[in-house]
Formats: sequence, structure tokens, C-alpha cells
Amino acid sequence: MIRVSRFVLVFCAAWIASLAGHLSAEPVVFSARDADTGAILPCRWHLADEHQKAFRPDPLVFFRDHFVTQGRVRIEMPPDKYVLEVERGPEYSRWKGSFEVQEGETTTVDVELNRLVDLSAEGWWSGDLHVHRSLSEIEVLMRAENLHVAPVITWWNNQNHWAGYAPPEQPVVQFDGRRFYDRLGGEDEREGGALLFFGLPKPLPLRGSSREYPTSVHFLRMARQTPGAWIDIEKPFWWDVPVWLATGQVDSIGLANNHMCRASMYESEAWGKPRDTDALPPPRGNGFWTQEIYYHILNAGLRIPPSAGSASGVLPNPVGYNRVYVHVGENLEYDAWWEGLRQGRVFVTNGPLLRVTASGALPGNVFTLKPGESQEVELVADLTTEDPVSAIELVQNGQVVRRVPWETSDTHGSLGTLKLEEGGWFLARIIADVADTFRFASTGPFYVDVEGQSRQVSRASAQFFLDWVRERRGRVELEDPEQQREAQAMFDEAEAFWSQRVAEANAK
Repeated sequence: MIRVSRFVLVFCAAWIASLAGHLSAEPVVFSARDADTGAILPCRWHLADEHQKAFRPDPLVFFRDHFVTQGRVRIEMPPDKYVLEVERGPEYSRWKGSFEVQEGETTTVDVELNRLVDLSAEGWWSGDLHVHRSLSEIEVLMRAENLHVAPVITWWNNQNHWAGYAPPEQPVVQFDGRRFYDRLGGEDEREGGALLFFGLPKPLPLRGSSREYPTSVHFLRMARQTPGAWIDIEKPFWWDVPVWLATGQVDSIGLANNHMCRASMYESEAWGKPRDTDALPPPRGNGFWTQEIYYHILNAGLRIPPSAGSASGVLPNPVGYNRVYVHVGENLEYDAWWEGLRQGRVFVTNGPLLRVTASGALPGNVFTLKPGESQEVELVADLTTEDPVSAIELVQNGQVVRRVPWETSDTHGSLGTLKLEEGGWFLARIIADVADTFRFASTGPFYVDVEGQSRQVSRASAQFFLDWVRERRGRVELEDPEQQREAQAMFDEAEAFWSQRVAEANAK
């Protein structure tokens, strides 16, 4: 017989009781309210213990380090000290705080968020073009982020949500009156980079594609056969960007993209064209490289509006962290939103909300000069931001031509006049004083034409893309000779396009 001493029994009982106490969970009631109206708000919660370990409250919708709620919720949590951040997109204030859950007690966490601005009342409506979240979650997520347009990626390379199922005849879903999502968004992401596809009736036949074949242009042209299709270049630095631009068949390009994350930067260019890290050092160099390439595109005479995407579901961003606002007016319609994006009536952001007019006109407007004539436009800015800022910059034909000092608390002011004397473009941007990521906003470009003259094209920018095509061509080696010939034909066309641009350039 095995004898156990009374001391051992008492010790074990005490240890089990201690462990049970450590594993016990107490009720915590969470709610977020509008500070003005008292209404309960859907929102996003970043909840972690003192060691920054994220807390996941099943069965709420959760990703990486955050969950979302639609109303008051009750969660069982172990006694401990916790830190909390609450957000609802950039039009509401952020809330930061801490609380402690104590054994045997119910804890109430009631948060108030201030509405900083109502951009839909100004005619601006937000969208995120790169969403990898479940269709079953998307409505909850869009409410929590106060997001209005979100095509969802349901087919991507070899992955296809619709495999074995007929795709929906009406892929666009409208809910809450003025929120829309498309269930048939797609992505071709391979060696040359990533293209996003919207407005298609069914997925493209990407499954089985290798890293280099069929070419990305093969699928781009296939998509373009569908009237109303939209093709977005997901980032400016992907290797095939100058090839895609040369086709003349892309609609937008991701200036605010998923390398820019809420609390960090995805610092390299992945398998894209790398930047000079001495000239553009981390952590914000990738953001400046993105903008530099976009300015080359505009300088080359290509008028492509900027877009935004977060890649929530793949990278750690919340849905809508990178977003594009499109000016539609008082009433939002889905097709009108895309048409506004096409016309460039936009600004992109992952924080500051920068709206700028030029003599009353919105971004995308074309100012026309007579030969030898100049024109001055009055620039007025509205800015809403909780991030610290120091200046709004005016960029004209790729160069920062003015820095207008700006206090973080200022919401409205003049940026002065800008003298237009030649063809080209200009825009306004602001880069927040945030150390660990590229937090910024940029308007879409305003354009300038001169009557009777061809659109201004920079020789340096055209040469930039011609050199890029030649460098990219040398990276492609396919074992199959026919596949190699097809790939090289794609580069032949792109090289001919950019060579012609160089030859016809009418500006430095």
C-alpha cells in the first residue's frame, strides 16, 4: 500500500486551488459609444496583456491582434492587467487605456469615441481595394471600420473560393443602405508582381500557372475583354509595372499599399524592383520609393489615379487601414464610386484625412492653358488628423515645390497660390511624424494641359521605365522555348512603347 502524508495532500490541494484560481475567468463587458449621441458603435479592439500578448475572445471575429464588435459584448477573461486600443477608422478618435480584471468581480469597459469628421457628408466615400477576409465576416468588418466599398479577393493564384460552385450572378452586395462589397475580386500574384481584378463575372483561369507563365499580360488582356472590368496595379514597384503600363489597360495603382502597416513597415520590396536603401533608408524608405515611382508614371504622361489596399487577411492590417476616398456627392452608388475613382476625384490615406481644392476644383481636374499663358490657382486644404504633422507639401511634376507649415490641430487653411506655366501635374501630400511606419495622405493629381501641345512627357521618367523593362527582361528564363518566346514578346512590346516615349519626350 502506498501511503501519502497529510502534508502532501494539503500541499497538492493548495496547488490545485491556486491553479484553478489562475485559470479562472471573470466577466468583462465591453461597449463603445459615440461621445456626442451616446449610440453604440461597431468598432475594432486591440486587447493585450501587460506582455503585449493579444487576447482572442472566441467567437468574435479576430485577426492577428484585434477583434471587432457590433455592440455591447460580454467576454470571460482571466484576472490580469490589460492594455486596450479602440478604433473605428480615421474619422473617429482613437481610444487608449488600461484596466484590470479582478477575481470574483465583473468589469465594465465603456469607451467613448469622438467623431472627428463626417466625410460622407462632404461627399467623400471610402474604399479598400485589397481585402483577403472571409465573406462571412466582411459586413461586420466594414461596419466596424466605417468602410463603404470593399471588393473581396475570393480567387488568388491557385486558390479559388468558387471551385466546384457557380459564381454568384449578382456578385455585388449592398447592405446598411450605402455599403457595398464585391464577392468576385481576384488577384494574380506571381514573379512579376500582383494585379487586382474587379468587375469580372467569374475568376480568371489562374490555377496551374507557374511563376512566369502564362505571362501576367496574358491574364490582364483576358480580363480586359469584359466590359466594365477594373484592373489595379497593387503596388508601383512590382517588376512588371512598366510592362503593364505599356499596355494602356490598367485603371489604378496602389499608392497606399499593404507594405504600410498600422504599427510597422514591410520594409523590403519583396520580389519587386529594390530601392537604393542608402538614399531611401528604413523604416520609411519603401513609402518614399512608392511615391517616387508614381511620380515617374505621371511625369511620363500617364494619368492613372492612385488607389489603396490593406491586404487584411494576409498582412496584419485591419480592413480599411489603407483606404481611398472618392468624391461622389451626397448619395453613394456603386458604379458612381468607381467612375469617381476613374476620374481621379480621390485622396488616399492610412491616417490623415487631406482634402484639397485648386480654385474650387477637385483632384482629377484638368486646367488648360493657352500657349504662352500662365494661370494662378488658389489651393485650400481641409485636414483632419490625430497623428502629429508639421507641413503639407505641394508636389509639381515630381518635385516638392512648397512646404506649408501646419499645426496638428488646424483643420482648414490656405496653401497659397500655385503658378501654372507649363503642362504637367501637381498634388498635395502630408507625411505624419510617426516613426515606425509610413503614415501619410496624398490627393490624386490635378493636371495641366497646354492647348495645341501634346501632353508633357519627361525624358528622364520614360528612360527610367525603359531601363526597368530591360532589366526585368533579363530575369526571365523559361525552359520551354515557346514559352520563352511568348514572354520575350511581352517585353518587346513594352520596350517599343517606352522607346517611343523617350523619343517623343518634350521635357527633361
